[in-house]
Amino acid sequence: MRYGWARTAAALALAAALSACGGDPAPGVDPEAAANLRAAGFFMETNAKADGVRTLASGVQYKVVQAGPAGGERPDGNDLVRVDYEGSLTDGTVFDSSFQRGAPAAFTVEDGIAGSLIPGMRDALQHMTVGDEWLVYIPPELGYGDSQVGEIPANSVLVFRLKLLEVAPVPGGARALDVAHG
Repeated sequence: MRYGWARTAAALALAAALSACGGDPAPGVDPEAAANLRAAGFFMETNAKADGVRTLASGVQYKVVQAGPAGGERPDGNDLVRVDYEGSLTDGTVFDSSFQRGAPAAFTVEDGIAGSLIPGMRDALQHMTVGDEWLVYIPPELGYGDSQVGEIPANSVLVFRLKLLEVAPVPGGARALDVAHG
């Protein structure tokens, strides 16, 4: 089991304490990561009030760009999905794009590509139906948290343009959501 959420929760508590007192980060805390966390909190709070933006229970926010047909299929954690996506930072810097490559990505919702699908993306995908295109706003604790990944700074809000093209249910078994709901 992964406990990265605990580290992120501690970082969020530290950032809240710092913003309340206006002080400098504690020794050993990266000042840039602390500043990014404060900025991320402000962005998510402000974005939640924007027209058309909805918030999932997890804290992931989304805006529907295009809705798929009513009653469309939704993936669960076991399903293989084919998606087009573009990931960027809040300043518009694109860090990955299947649209630019001209080839959609295919992966299971639970594991992603090589087991690297972030929790916020898993959550968003399981709320989409085939044909949906959303702008998804992922808070740091559901993205890469306090880790810098490539050109993505620690504690960044991730913005994905995500289009769910296809769902292929896991072969030979009940869907996880069907089992959970009895």
